[in-house]
Amino acid sequence: MKFFIDTADVDAIRELHDLGMVDGVTTNPSLILKSGRDILEVTKEICSFVEGPVSAEVVALKADDMIAEGRKLAAIAPNIAVKVPLTWDGLKTCKVLSGEGFMVNVTLCFSANQALIAAKAGATFISPFIGRLDDINLDGLDLIGDIRTIYDNYDFKTQILAASIRSANHVKDCAMIGADVVTAPPSVIKALANHVLTDKGLEQFLKDWAKTGQKII
Repeated sequence: MKFFIDTADVDAIRELHDLGMVDGVTTNPSLILKSGRDILEVTKEICSFVEGPVSAEVVALKADDMIAEGRKLAAIAPNIAVKVPLTWDGLKTCKVLSGEGFMVNVTLCFSANQALIAAKAGATFISPFIGRLDDINLDGLDLIGDIRTIYDNYDFKTQILAASIRSANHVKDCAMIGADVVTAPPSVIKALANHVLTDKGLEQFLKDWAKTGQKII
């Protein structure tokens, strides 16, 4: 499974990139706001060292305007995935931009029917939001499973990019279900290394080592 990093924080991306943990990056208007930087500038910097897809989101609501914004974003670098919302105008935009050879990430997906129609429109990625479904007492992981089944039934090439990841368990469950990609904040990716028994075991090893009175260096 691929790891995309859901942030516009360049330093955080670099840290994980140096460990080989970055297969791509996703951004959105909220993350751009949090970064405090110009969207074109920060996206270009991310693309300068991340080889995989970097999602940059349009903000227009009408198809013609989305297409214009998408073309401008796609011109930043060859690995830009233009991010569009799962609306009818977003699907029109997806069809046009994918037809022009650009990667398109269709975002804000909350149903299997939405995922089906996005694949028909040529989406490179579909982004189902797990955490936001959990927030309203629906099981977001069920949606990942439904989309996986539908895409496998008909051999759709659209990749399932599980989004709104809130925990390490979300990542594990998505991997077991068969999501192609998860996009998660740096904190969640780092949390994958954590386990209380690892900490406990290390603590005991260090106590025992201190008793030996030895040094390695």
